[in-house]
Amino acid sequence: MSIPIKKDISAFGKLTYLVIDDFENFRISMRHMLRSCGAQNIELVANARPAIQYCTYNHVDVVLCDYNLGKGKNGQHILEELRHKKLLKRTSLFLMVTSETSRQMVLGAREYQPDAYLTKPINRTMLEKRLGSLIEQRNALLTINRAIDQENYPEAISLCIAAVKRLPRYKTWLMKTLGELYFLLGDLSHALKVYDDVLSQRELTWARVGRSKILLANHRYNEAVESLNELVKAHPDHMEAYDLLALGLERQNRSMRAQKVLEQATQHSPNALLRQKHLAELAESNQDMTTAAKAWRSTVILGTYSIHDNPDHYISLSHALCELSEGDKDTVGEELANEALSILDTMLKRFPDNQALELRSQIIKCRIYSVMGQTNKANSILVSVDGRFPDTGCIPLETGLDYAKTLFQLGHESEAKKLLDDLATSLNDDAYAVKKIENLLDEPVSFRLKINARSLNREGISAFESGDLNAAEDIFTKALEIIPDHPALNLNQVQVLIKKHASGNSSEKLIERCKQHLDRLSDLPERHRQYRRYVALKRKLQALTL
Repeated sequence: MSIPIKKDISAFGKLTYLVIDDFENFRISMRHMLRSCGAQNIELVANARPAIQYCTYNHVDVVLCDYNLGKGKNGQHILEELRHKKLLKRTSLFLMVTSETSRQMVLGAREYQPDAYLTKPINRTMLEKRLGSLIEQRNALLTINRAIDQENYPEAISLCIAAVKRLPRYKTWLMKTLGELYFLLGDLSHALKVYDDVLSQRELTWARVGRSKILLANHRYNEAVESLNELVKAHPDHMEAYDLLALGLERQNRSMRAQKVLEQATQHSPNALLRQKHLAELAESNQDMTTAAKAWRSTVILGTYSIHDNPDHYISLSHALCELSEGDKDTVGEELANEALSILDTMLKRFPDNQALELRSQIIKCRIYSVMGQTNKANSILVSVDGRFPDTGCIPLETGLDYAKTLFQLGHESEAKKLLDDLATSLNDDAYAVKKIENLLDEPVSFRLKINARSLNREGISAFESGDLNAAEDIFTKALEIIPDHPALNLNQVQVLIKKHASGNSSEKLIERCKQHLDRLSDLPERHRQYRRYVALKRKLQALTL
């Protein structure tokens, strides 16, 4: 007969604990169970506010947090905020306690990497076994995690390598951490070797993901995308793989496919705010405003209790709704426009006493009312906005772009162009800003008209390349009826007409039309990406007239 060995409970007694649950009876019950395991320093709180405040001023070794905490932030929001503010060290443990086991909850919470889940009801034996095992691992790896918390990555790497043979029980954790540390230091060759060594012995998802990160960092996009495609098929619940796959596809300039990947990911796990935001931005760049609006809605809703809440999300949603409502004269268009107005009001309530935000809101509202056909109201707001608008040098880029869009919408084209030209001059050294300004100057129309014009432009280029100059001329003429001052379209038409002139269809009329198209671009700034082409075609035309 063997003599039972009494479990050493001193490990529990050396740590500090925070229990977060909205039911007082459960908090008291957890404190009782923890004390019976040897714990002594235990803090109890009911919801997120005191929990985050406590972690701000106190070191906590173990957090036991219920997922559902009533109205306000849930356990996922608390974990997200603690990670974001770096209030939870790697040496600390976070256990999500829940009676809910829905797939959406688990996938959403998993993205912020809790150390474990505890499913209610909880008894002492379960708590001691699960938490005891985690504390044992914590203590065994404490020096490594302390080095990482101190951002002493070389030291952490040395400790990991030394521990691989000494602590074979934790080899998987050590190899995973080693790969991540090499990646953080930018030592991609050693990181890749770690993942390849692991994968040569066993196919592990985290190693495949780590290897794909290295491939992306090394610009080996085709290999990364192929690997991640296989990973997503084999493990459809591994959300990080979707994010990396979308990133790889974007690097390959396959933005539509990247959007589809993120749509698939948000169907699996809809509660990740940053992924919804990424999807919204991708859809916008693809001119898919319906998907963009849907994703921005989700971003705004998820931001209600999130540390990542931001007024820009509300602005972006109002933009998308305004774009969708333009040209839609039935009740759906009116509903979208009213939703956009409501979103802006909600934003100002959530982010009060912000004059810059209030001004930007008024600018967008002005455009929305114009889209709704309420011209008097739009003009009244425009007069108010004009009186409050700062000097060009003080205008934030996005506010300036919003104002220019509104001016275009209300027919004040010359004012809009002057504003954008002044903005481009003041932000001349910012390539990203200049590109955004040029894009609006080139296409100051609704997304539906942009799509139509771009489609015609592609058709015209195709006809030109196939030698059908008459068809190309007709197609570019239709596109220029939509956006008359578009630099690329005007230059494409000039190129077609010069080609026709050189092909035996020479006439004074063709030359005169070329001059008219070039005259439209006479104020094209030298920094514009089409400027060199404009100069080259102008010289070519001059040579034809000599």
